[in-house]
Amino acid sequence: MRQRLASLIHPSVGEDEDERARHEHFIVTRLIVAFVALAALPLYLAVFGVPSLAQLLVLIFLAAPIGAVVLLSQTGRLDVAYGLSSASFALLVLVLATASGGTTSPALICLVALPVEALLSGSTRLVLASSFMGVVAAFSVALLQALGLIQAGGVQPGLMMPLCASAAIGYVATQALAVCRREAKDRAVIAQHDARDQVVLETIGDLVTWHDRSGSVVFVSSAAEALTGLSARRLYGRGLFDLVHIADRPAFIKTLTDAVFCPGPLNVQFRLNVTSRHGEAGAGSAGFIWVEMNVKRAEDSVGDLLDDTYAVVAVTRDITRLKQHEAELDEALAQAESANEAKSRFLATVSHELRTPLNAIIGFSEILASPALSPHDQARQREYAMIVQNSGRHLLEMVNMLLDMSRIEAGNFEIELEPFDASALLDDCCDLMQLKAKDAQITLKRQFERNDHVLVADQRACRQVVLNLIANAVKFTPPGGEVCVSAKVEGERFVLTVADTGIGIAEEDIPRLGAPFFQARSSYDRPYEGTGLGLSVVNGLVSLHHGTIKIASVAGEGTTVTVSLPQDCRAVPEITPSRQRLDIGLTMPWTNRPKDDREKEAVRRRA
Repeated sequence: MRQRLASLIHPSVGEDEDERARHEHFIVTRLIVAFVALAALPLYLAVFGVPSLAQLLVLIFLAAPIGAVVLLSQTGRLDVAYGLSSASFALLVLVLATASGGTTSPALICLVALPVEALLSGSTRLVLASSFMGVVAAFSVALLQALGLIQAGGVQPGLMMPLCASAAIGYVATQALAVCRREAKDRAVIAQHDARDQVVLETIGDLVTWHDRSGSVVFVSSAAEALTGLSARRLYGRGLFDLVHIADRPAFIKTLTDAVFCPGPLNVQFRLNVTSRHGEAGAGSAGFIWVEMNVKRAEDSVGDLLDDTYAVVAVTRDITRLKQHEAELDEALAQAESANEAKSRFLATVSHELRTPLNAIIGFSEILASPALSPHDQARQREYAMIVQNSGRHLLEMVNMLLDMSRIEAGNFEIELEPFDASALLDDCCDLMQLKAKDAQITLKRQFERNDHVLVADQRACRQVVLNLIANAVKFTPPGGEVCVSAKVEGERFVLTVADTGIGIAEEDIPRLGAPFFQARSSYDRPYEGTGLGLSVVNGLVSLHHGTIKIASVAGEGTTVTVSLPQDCRAVPEITPSRQRLDIGLTMPWTNRPKDDREKEAVRRRA
């Protein structure tokens, strides 16, 4: 039976369940009416004999819905089929009314069924057309009666009234039951769709929210607690807005507002203040996560806004890990660029630093080796030999510094902790640098007590730190200036300070100090020699002892470098005389610059 009914439905209906249900209802009801009329015809003929013209018209109009069913099955035009059926029903009532009293006929009550029946078609136009047919049929009866064309029927009015009223009530009740069944079916379908949508929302794990025109939340999916740590009901209204980081709220509101008027999808990233997502909401510590919200306007098939209440739908997902990954990539890129820059500085600096002493060694050694060019004056020979010796020492010093830097970066620099007199070490270093300072017309001051300052550290590394700092201070201090070396004990730390009245360091160059091969003036015409490794080696050696370096400098006024070391490095659990790994980079705490400026500098470097 179901298959036969399906074969009568036109293929144009397709998979639309609502439209198919309307077609099925129309076909079934019309076939039942026509079947009853045709089945009653033999019985009527047997009882009443040959029917009159009016009775014949009644039978014809009762069977007329078969034509509407055939038309619907062949064309799929439900509105035309309803119109044909309504017209035949209106003519049926018209015939019954003319045969049973005209304007006083109870059959006119059945005209009420016309708009009720058209209601099931779902077409407003058809409801209006059916109502118009009913009105035309009623006034047609009145007109025929006014013209004297209506003859009194043979049915008693007292019996006709309850029959017609019962028929009308039964028909309307049948339509009402059909509407109820359809609404129940629709509710079941809606519930099924809601359950399916809920499963989908729980599966994807993203937060889905609906917003009205003002941006307030009117619906929140169950993923709210997993994302924010709060129950869904706390996000309604302005609840979600209150969780947005205050600096990101303008972008959040702008995106929702633009989505109401923009047909395309929009995207915004912002920070969300969430409670701990472990345990009960609100029980943990608060923090911010990064989220990405994709916003789409809710519109109908013609592009108009679907509803003022449900105007915008948004899908929000957690992208904190993605942001962290991006930050790690930026940091890795910065490190790679720094390494590439260091390589370029290395090639430029080392080629210059190697060429100068090698040229001197080769040139003066050729002079000394050639009988024709070698001076006979022994004093001049000693001078040339001294130039060769100084150039060789310069090369050896540079090579040793490169090796130290390489071992520090590779984690192969071994430190041997032993107690020694720090004051004696400082005196020795100052004595070694005194002649160089005197030749440069610089005053080297010592401001530390010459008593037993026992320091437990690597003595060779500490000596190299002090010599490099004093050498740098002397190098960058013009004649007539002074370099002051001071030391003191603060609690359990030994603090060494080397201050000069030299050329100082530009503020933009301070964050890059300590990077291998970096020099504030790196051009080939710079007035100061060096590889730019001195401070890098100092930074590495101090870091191996878990010390700190602080640099304060003003261009044109001088520089102060402060080194702080544990007085007994053996008391630090992390310090062992084994190999230490050190990442060379911008690790020194520059205390002469505010924290905000250091963060801005880091952002500038990443950009």
